[in-house]
Amino acid sequence: RYEPSWGSLDARPLPAWFDEAKFGVFIHWGVFSVPSFGSEWFWWYWQKEKREPYVKFMDANYPPGFSYEDFGPLFTAEFFDPNQWADILKASGAKYVVLTSKHHEGFTLWGSNYSWNWNAVDVGPKRDLVAELATSVRNRTDLHFGLYHSLFEWFNPLFLEDATNAFKTRKFPTSKSLPELYEIVTKYQPEIIWSDGDGNAPDTYWNSTGFLAWLYNDSPVRDTVVTNDRWGAGSICTHGGFYTCSDRYNPGHLLPHKWENCMTIDRSSWGYRRDARLRDYLAIEDLVKQLAETVSCGGNLLMNIGPTHDGRIAVVFEERLRQVGAWLKVNGEAIYGTKPWRAQNDTVTPGVWYTFSPKEGKVNAIFLNWPVSGILELGEPRANLGETQVKLAGYKELLKWVALGEKGMVIALPQLTPQQLPCQWGWTLQLTDIN
Repeated sequence: RYEPSWGSLDARPLPAWFDEAKFGVFIHWGVFSVPSFGSEWFWWYWQKEKREPYVKFMDANYPPGFSYEDFGPLFTAEFFDPNQWADILKASGAKYVVLTSKHHEGFTLWGSNYSWNWNAVDVGPKRDLVAELATSVRNRTDLHFGLYHSLFEWFNPLFLEDATNAFKTRKFPTSKSLPELYEIVTKYQPEIIWSDGDGNAPDTYWNSTGFLAWLYNDSPVRDTVVTNDRWGAGSICTHGGFYTCSDRYNPGHLLPHKWENCMTIDRSSWGYRRDARLRDYLAIEDLVKQLAETVSCGGNLLMNIGPTHDGRIAVVFEERLRQVGAWLKVNGEAIYGTKPWRAQNDTVTPGVWYTFSPKEGKVNAIFLNWPVSGILELGEPRANLGETQVKLAGYKELLKWVALGEKGMVIALPQLTPQQLPCQWGWTLQLTDIN
């Protein structure tokens, strides 16, 4: 049994499925999807920081005295079809999904007993959005279902009172945040608890270690659940299950601890933005690059989309997810279930990232640029004449190669028309019998 101490909790082995999965989809959805302007931090930027674009937007478009709470009934989700969402998630090739059950605004996407009249069952859609998506994902896909939960809430009076008392009082966690966590785990049995938003309060204020000890010892998901590292000021990148370290974290080198790169397809927001331009969205080439870099360095990629207030996954997000899925259909062996190799990227040719498939004993070299010469030089592999074989994922014939002394090899790529290429953005060489 795990003790409610970081020493004990951090010693828990991470359930194996998480490292094997490699790729998940993050979904930021909530009342902030109604203004869908600027950022999911809309309420804070408008009311607390009084940032000019947000104040102007409200003055120009809403009557005087309109409050953030007035957006609640406008969060309608009339087009939310959880089966359609599940099918898109499946088509993306993701192995897990993380939905924002509650962001810093405090609005819960389920009918929480601890969020009276500020939840999706009492206000807005009048539906349990968490339950509906969980059911569809479990019925239609093999994805692991996870939930994001914000510990703090920007404007909750109980939290503000505790903060004024320098967190010596604990009214908010005991009456709101912790009961919600127990509620979502018991009710929906998520296999990821993605905690966030410590409000600068220490983990002792949140009683994070007490909750995690229950989660790992006695909860219905104790054997399979994974957690992140955002459990109070100072815990990030130090304590918990996998490390996130910061948003869009992509170190470019191997880390000694399992980590996750959580990032957004929209470069500047996690929630949906009606004011986004096409250039604000990462292209599929960018996403394949992020995936290859992240996995080669031992991380998982958690790629975020923001649905609309009426429950649609915008077509641009759907296209990106389906493109990643199409890429993984060809190159998935270089991603799923792999381990980091002795080298993460190539020393001679930039834009080449390595992974290792332990079951097949294969080294995978993912290269992001197809060389004009048709010749790819790799500085890292040590090839053996008569033994080493080189394949291009999605292409039948073996490729010809020449060793370069002690280390390195030159590979002749097949001469293919663009239509004949196994995929359009990033390719995988599978090397067997490499020292």
